[in-house]
Amino acid sequence: MRILPEKPWSGACERNRDAILDVLREHFADRRRVLEVGSGTGQHAVHFAAALPRLVWQTSDRLPWLAGISQWLAEAALPNTPPPLQLDVTARWPATQFDAIFTANTLHIMGWAEVEAFFAALPGVLAPDARLVIYGPFNYGGKFTSASNAEFDHALRADNPKRGIRDFEAVDALARAIGFALVDDRAMPANNRCLSWRRPAAAP
Repeated sequence: MRILPEKPWSGACERNRDAILDVLREHFADRRRVLEVGSGTGQHAVHFAAALPRLVWQTSDRLPWLAGISQWLAEAALPNTPPPLQLDVTARWPATQFDAIFTANTLHIMGWAEVEAFFAALPGVLAPDARLVIYGPFNYGGKFTSASNAEFDHALRADNPKRGIRDFEAVDALARAIGFALVDDRAMPANNRCLSWRRPAAAP
């Protein structure tokens, strides 16, 4: 008998999933196809897809994460979670079109050039009137919102100088540059935020 490796697990996913779900229920209420960028362990995907069964929840991540995501999807056996896609934000994106994008705890892991590549790719995969929801820590006015976020940023940059908590204003500027308007900036547990943008139907 082949012994499968233990599924990856994140305590942070367990702690923040219901707070995020409250935001998704509101901003994805009329959505049909969601692309999750950087699905990580896969825990968020199965939780959100089970709670929002009308949505097709498409997971994606870099190759090393796909096996773990597949384990979570296989165990949950939900009808609205297709196999994960291999996706590097700086490489080729899927040809499929989506009407929403969700990503959690990714922008501070990416280098800034990767963050720019992420936003630059969105118009090619999103339908008019699309939604974008990003969860994670952000700075405002160039300042940390808490001592714990400052410590987290220091740890990120010590691990990789390209990483770090992003300035909200810089991220919002990238979203506005591709035709998205901010509709919600919500405080979340543990000094995180959930930012939601909408792409007007008339956007190019």
